Amino acid sequence: MSAEESERSRLPFEPNKKRQKPAKTQSKPAAQPQESGKQADRKRTYTKQEMAIPQVVSQRMIRRVAGFCGVPTALGISVLVVSYLLAIYSKIQLPPIAVLLVNMALFGLGVLGITYGVLSASWDEERVGSLLGLGEFNTNWGRMVAVWRETRQKDS
Repeated sequence: MSAEESERSRLPFEPNKKRQKPAKTQSKPAAQPQESGKQADRKRTYTKQEMAIPQVVSQRMIRRVAGFCGVPTALGISVLVVSYLLAIYSKIQLPPIAVLLVNMALFGLGVLGITYGVLSASWDEERVGSLLGLGEFNTNWGRMVAVWRETRQKDS
C-alpha cells in the first residue's frame, strides 16, 4: 500500500480487501492444489449487502442528481417551448443556431450534473455534507483518482 492509500479513509461500504479478477477459463481443467488458510482468506467473496451503497447515501445522491441534472434539463426544455411560443404568438424569430447552442449548453450541464450530483454527495452515512458539496466533491474525486491510478499500476 502506498502512503496515499493509507491516508485515504475507507468508506463504511467499501471492502477492506481488493476483489480478484476471475481466472480465464481453460479448455482443460488444471489440477488445483489445496489452498492454505491465508489464500482462502484472500479469496473471500463479498455479499451484495456488503458491496451495496447504503440507503441513506443512495438517497442523498439521488436528491443531488435530481437538482444538478434536473434544473438544467428543465431549462433546456423550457427554452425550446419559449422559443416556439415566441415564434408563433409574437412573431419574434430567434435564430435557430442560438436556440440550438443554448439547448446544447443546458443539456450538457444536465449531463455533467449527474456526475457532480453523485460526487458532491457525502459518502459517509453519518455526515450530510454542505449545500453545494464542493468539499465532498474534492474528497470523492480524490478517492476516485486514487483507485484509477492503483488499478492502472496493477494492470501494467
